[in-house]
Amino acid sequence: MAKFVLVHGAWGGGWYWARTARLLQSAGHEVFTPTLTGLGERSHLLTRDVGLETHIEDILGVLKYEQLSEVVLVGHSYGGMVVSGVADRATDRIRTLVYLDAALPENGQAMSDLMPPERFAMFVEGARARGEGWKIPPMPADWWGIDNVEDRTWIDDYCGFHPLKTLTDKIALSGRQKSVRDKVFILASEYNPSPFQQFAKRTREDPAWTNYEPPTRHFTMVQMPQETADLLLRHA
Repeated sequence: MAKFVLVHGAWGGGWYWARTARLLQSAGHEVFTPTLTGLGERSHLLTRDVGLETHIEDILGVLKYEQLSEVVLVGHSYGGMVVSGVADRATDRIRTLVYLDAALPENGQAMSDLMPPERFAMFVEGARARGEGWKIPPMPADWWGIDNVEDRTWIDDYCGFHPLKTLTDKIALSGRQKSVRDKVFILASEYNPSPFQQFAKRTREDPAWTNYEPPTRHFTMVQMPQETADLLLRHA
C-alpha cells in the first residue's frame, strides 16, 4: 500500500483532488489531500502574512503528525513550489516526488520568477483591484480550459482568493530534494501557452526523471481523473 500526499495549487484546495483521490483509494492506497492555509475550507485563516513558508510547513506537519514515510508526494501547479521545499527538508520521508503540471524551482527562485511577466502583472493588478493589494482573485474556470459546464461551476464556486506573498517569496533549497530516488514530471500537453513546459523540457533531458504528457489541460485531476490516477499508480 502506497501513501499519497496530493498538494493543490493556487486558489484551490484539497477538494479538487476528490475524483483522483477516490480512484487511488479504491486501488487500496492511503491518500491525503491537505488544504493549504488560507484556501478552501481554511479560507478563514487567510491573511497578508501567509506565505510560501506557511504552506511548506503545512505539508511538513502532515508528514509529521500522520507519521508518514515512503510517501508519494505530488504537487500541482503552484504546489510544485511547496513540495520542493517539503522534499528538501523531509527527503528521508519521500519515496517519489511528482510534479503535476507544476513549478520546479531552483534555490532562490519565486513562483513569480517562473511565469511570464505579463501573467504575474495580471495577478498583481487583480490583487490591487479586488484583493486589497495582497490577495489574488481566482481566474475563471474557462481560463484554464475547463469546458464541462458542471466542472466549471464546481471550480468557480470553490476557488477563492490566494495570498500574493506566496508567489513572491523566494524558496530556500539545499538541493536535497534532488536526491529523491523517483522523480516524475507530468506535463498537461494541451495547456498552452504554459509556464510549465520549460520544466518538462528540462526534466525530459535528464535520465533521473520520468516524464509523461497526457492530452489534457491544466486541471488533469478534474478533467482526466482516471488517467491521472493511472499515471500516479505507476509509481505507487
